[in-house]
Amino acid sequence: MLYHLLFPLADQHILFNVFQYISFRAAGAMVTALLTAFLVGPGVISRLRRHGIGQVVRADGPATHLKKAGTPTMGGLIILAACLVPTLLWARLDNTYVWIAFGVTAWMGAIGFMDDYLKIVRHHSRGLIARYKLIWQFVLGLALGGFLLWQPPSAYGATQTMLPFFKDLTVVLAPAVFPLFVAVVVAGTANTVNLTDGLDGLATGLAAIAALTFGAFAYAIGRVDTSAYLGVLYLNGAGELSVFCAALAGAAIGFLWFNAHPADVIMGDTGSLALGGAIGAVAVLLKSEFLLLIVGGVFVLEGLSVMAQVGWFKFSRWRWGEGRRLLRMAPLHHHFEKLGWPEPRVVTRFYILGIIFALVGLATLKIR
Repeated sequence: MLYHLLFPLADQHILFNVFQYISFRAAGAMVTALLTAFLVGPGVISRLRRHGIGQVVRADGPATHLKKAGTPTMGGLIILAACLVPTLLWARLDNTYVWIAFGVTAWMGAIGFMDDYLKIVRHHSRGLIARYKLIWQFVLGLALGGFLLWQPPSAYGATQTMLPFFKDLTVVLAPAVFPLFVAVVVAGTANTVNLTDGLDGLATGLAAIAALTFGAFAYAIGRVDTSAYLGVLYLNGAGELSVFCAALAGAAIGFLWFNAHPADVIMGDTGSLALGGAIGAVAVLLKSEFLLLIVGGVFVLEGLSVMAQVGWFKFSRWRWGEGRRLLRMAPLHHHFEKLGWPEPRVVTRFYILGIIFALVGLATLKIR
């Protein structure tokens, strides 16, 4: 909005010329997101507490989590406000990439909100039934894949995607497979972020790291000179996604102010599905779906830990008549808690892993 209102005034005063630069608007979006979270956060937390919208803790979880019972949840509303409002303010509103990322984030946030509302406000123990939640996520992914086939936002084929570490080598998916591939990426990212959201600040900080990393990719891929130098596809207009990613990272960091241990508020599915959906959508739009496996490495490990735990339990019960576990508890962060690691230590070390994965992802650009 600010671009469309103020950049035309550059002819009258050179100061307004800065609004043409993505870097300036990305910085503005991040600062605005931080300020929005700081301003909106206390009021949202107060209202959630007043209405008794508190976290329900699993009885079979770590004993240290019992004290979290009653902590205000659905704090993802703070993340949504702090991400979407700055995006509208600082991004170009004539950019298809921005509107797709905006829409996916809002859709996923709405699914998460419905789940939290049914579970916590309406006291439906299962919330939004898991299969329905997954169906709506896949509907979104299929719709996104279909739209990209129908209206590709770049000159490259909609089904073409890059491979990390390999210069000038891409994968081209069959058009019939592409929508399903997009649905798996978006829904898979949303649900692995959701699984990671089990410790104070864990998913929030990791999402911020991933968003900043993809913001850097978006800036590079959206420039002719940088993309040519790095040997990646040039996607005209994709640089505008760095404004969205900056807003997303700022929203996550701003929320972390309230979500750091001991948390004053928990994001709930409202926040975790929105964050995961946004990151997944950005990866799809940047044709970097496989890079997401590296940048979001901690999310991948969390998801795989649950799959391995459930798979081994079922196999061992079939094979030996008694279910056995690979980990003391899944997802992975709970395993380390069961080993005796304090919650802040688990979170800090997972942050370090997240930064390492992000740096490896960034290094793939230079290897190209």
